[in-house]
Amino acid sequence: MAKVTGVDAVKRRLNSITGPEAVRLMGQALYVAGDLIATDAAISITAGAVSGKGHVASRPGEAPNADTHRLDRSIETVLVGPLHVQVSANAPYAAALEFGTSKVAERPFMRPSVAKNRDEVRQMVGDAVSAVVRRNGGK
Repeated sequence: MAKVTGVDAVKRRLNSITGPEAVRLMGQALYVAGDLIATDAAISITAGAVSGKGHVASRPGEAPNADTHRLDRSIETVLVGPLHVQVSANAPYAAALEFGTSKVAERPFMRPSVAKNRDEVRQMVGDAVSAVVRRNGGK
């Protein structure tokens, strides 16, 4: 029977890559990525918006224009678990604007933000994974 060598070294390396420090670093990268999406969504709502008497509603298919700023201020990024980030808009009417209703056409703000930032988020997370692997003896 063949003798396998180096098993302990491989186990140690795998443990370091999946250990608490690696999870912390990945969690940070995910949070920053989520915050990037949240910020972009809020900017899409507030850019060019006029509150009060001069407010003009956005056209269907475009991000909503801020009037009271409840929607853009309700967007938050939350670290739900060690490697789970949630970006949400918590205004009571957020879902109705994002997806539309039977009477109101959709005015998406989150989905376009995710699509716009997808490549940058992938790069950020990929860089974090590479940093964790390098930090723990990878190449």
